[in-house]
This record gives sequence, structure tokens and C-alpha cells, in this order.
Amino acid sequence: MKTYRIIILSVMAMVSVCMSAQPKDVKVLAKGSVSALPLPEMWVDSRTGKVTARWHGTNNDWITDSCWAKTVHVAENISYFYPNTPFDEELMSIVRCSGNDLLGGNYVPMTWMLTEEGGETVLHCYLRMPADVLTHLWLASEETCLVDRATGVQYRIRRTEPECTSRHLCLKGKKGEVIDLRIYFPPLPETVTDVTLFGVSAWNIYGERLKLKYRASGQFHEYDTIPRLRQPRLLKEHLSENAPYDRQNWNTWRVYTDAHLVQPHDDYTMALWLTPEATYLALEAEQNWTREYFGFNRGVMLVDDAGQQYPLRAVEGLPMGELFFMEGNAGDYVAFMLRFDPMPPNTSTFTYIEPDSEPFSAWGANWQGDVRDNLNVQQLRANQTLFRYLPRQVVK
Repeated sequence: MKTYRIIILSVMAMVSVCMSAQPKDVKVLAKGSVSALPLPEMWVDSRTGKVTARWHGTNNDWITDSCWAKTVHVAENISYFYPNTPFDEELMSIVRCSGNDLLGGNYVPMTWMLTEEGGETVLHCYLRMPADVLTHLWLASEETCLVDRATGVQYRIRRTEPECTSRHLCLKGKKGEVIDLRIYFPPLPETVTDVTLFGVSAWNIYGERLKLKYRASGQFHEYDTIPRLRQPRLLKEHLSENAPYDRQNWNTWRVYTDAHLVQPHDDYTMALWLTPEATYLALEAEQNWTREYFGFNRGVMLVDDAGQQYPLRAVEGLPMGELFFMEGNAGDYVAFMLRFDPMPPNTSTFTYIEPDSEPFSAWGANWQGDVRDNLNVQQLRANQTLFRYLPRQVVK
């Protein structure tokens, strides 16, 4: 296997880099949140000293066709499209979550943006180069398309840039750069406001519904993209006793770790994301102990100013209706993401209701509820930037 890799690298074509120019006549239709995927397999070519990353296997691994890109865009103007998000800083903070460099971290940061430009609809797929060379990246195929949810009309892929449709993409660049891979579709009519995007598996897009910020009427559909906070990892199914969960016996509680860490703010700082499918509410909490317990009652709900109730559906990556431990550092500020029924974007205020639950004996504590009223929707949506991932830094 090592011999094969060296042969591949020895015949690799050099790739020139095409800088993204200042955008002209570009309409942003939808934007994705910054997300992170585990680092791909990596190795060093003993001849050149270059680090190569082989992208994760996909369901298309049986396809052997691949191509080397001659040119690739580098997203120099990313802040133009993400004026309220320091894209570079957020990406690097995710990468550095468990290391001090790209090879020491565990994740590859990426995001996307759908635009209208040059008479076509363009999906920009942004990816920070995890190494000098990237191989086996599956960008798009003939399955990639946009579907108008109102009419069912399918807008099929025209081409990609670099051209790699139905082939694995291999390219050489500069480790740390944000590259801009593009998928082109036919132009969407002015009346199209709600589409589903299919077939961009490396970016985890398998039927992603997009409410377009659009255009003929001059009105914006004020929906957010689904937030991608880091989900905790289950460390132990039980703290120390292999028995069914018992609220009165903390030795049976689950133990999680690797919570999403954020900048310190007041306890219970909140942020809100509104999407057509769900309402997402992030809560910030202090971790006062290396192992601290938390819990989310199934009866938690939001109630808007018209009295409409939005029950809690799930807590991302964590159980509902039971207590659990979170392991980290005392002094961590952790974020939990709660998912509720969808709330209309024109809602102005709402109340967060967390009812009391049954008491439990651990350290004489109670599962006490909480009510927070007159929460301003626009202010909480503006708080989204407060929940960027902040790597833990320890000075000894």
C-alpha cells in the first residue's frame, strides 16, 4: 500500500491556484453553517516531504475514476459572504480543538454557500486544506440536483469547477488555505423560494432543504441554516455500575465528554436558530467540576407571544428525561443544543419553560425547573455568534 501511494504522488500534476476575485453581481441565496468532519487518512511522501490526505471513503468508493485538478479557486474573499462570522477564525478554532496545528487537530472545517451569478446557480463548497495534497474527494455526480419544492421541477448539475463530475477529485494546494469548489446548476426562476439540495455527500448534503433569501419581491425569508455545534461523545454507558438507569443512583448515569466549548458568558446565555423544520435553542452553562451532572426534562417547551406551544423534540447528542454526567475541566463553558417544533420567523418574543422534575438523592439536589419570559427572538438570533467553538487553553 505504501508503494502504491508513493507511485501516485510521483506522477502527480502540479496545480495552479486561481484566486477568487472580488465578487460582482453575486446574489447569496443560502449559506451553510461552519461544520467539521474527522481528519482523513494522512501520510508523508518520503520523496517530497509533502503531506497527503486521502478523503474519507464514501458509497462511491467502487468508482475508480479520478482526476487531478489543474486549477482550484482559493476563497480569498470569504468575509464578503460571511460578514458577521470571522470564517477563518472559526474554522481554525475547530481545527485546533485538540491540537496546535492542522495535523494535531481532529477535524477538517468546511461550509457551503448557494449563489446566483453569471446567469447560473452556483453551489460553493468551502474546505480548508488539511494537507499539501488532497485525494479521493467526491464532490458531485449526475445525481446532484436542486428540486423546487413548490413544483417538483429538478435543476440538474451542469458541471463542476474543477471539472470532476462522477470522479474522485485529487488536487495539490497549500495546507491551511480555504479552497472553493463549485457546482453549477441552471438558473432558478424568480418565483423559486424553497428548494431541496441533493448529492453533495462530502458536505453531508443528502436532501438539504433551503429557504432562499430571495428576490423578486425584495423580501427575505428570515430562516437560518441548521446550526452545527459539536456534539458530546458518550464516554461511559454507566458511571460505575452496569445497571438500568436509576435517577436515585448516580452510578447508573451515562457519562459524556468533548462538549462544545464557548467563550465565557453569563450562565444560561441563549441563542436561537429558526429553520423551516425546527427551532434550535443553544444554552450556555458553567462546568463547576471535572465531572458535573446535567439533565433536560421532557416537558421543556417554548411558548410564543400568541400562546402557541413548541415542545422539546431532542437535545442534540444527549439524552432527554434523565440525568447524565459531563466530563471536562472545571472552568469550562459548555453549550447544549435543544431542538423544538418550528417557530415562525415573524415571532417577536417567547417564554422558555422548564418544569420541575422529580427530586433525586444525589448530593441532596433537586431537578428544579426554570421560566424565562419575554425573550427577544431577534436578539437571540444575533447571539448565534456567541456560540462559536472556543478550544480549551490551559496555562500551567
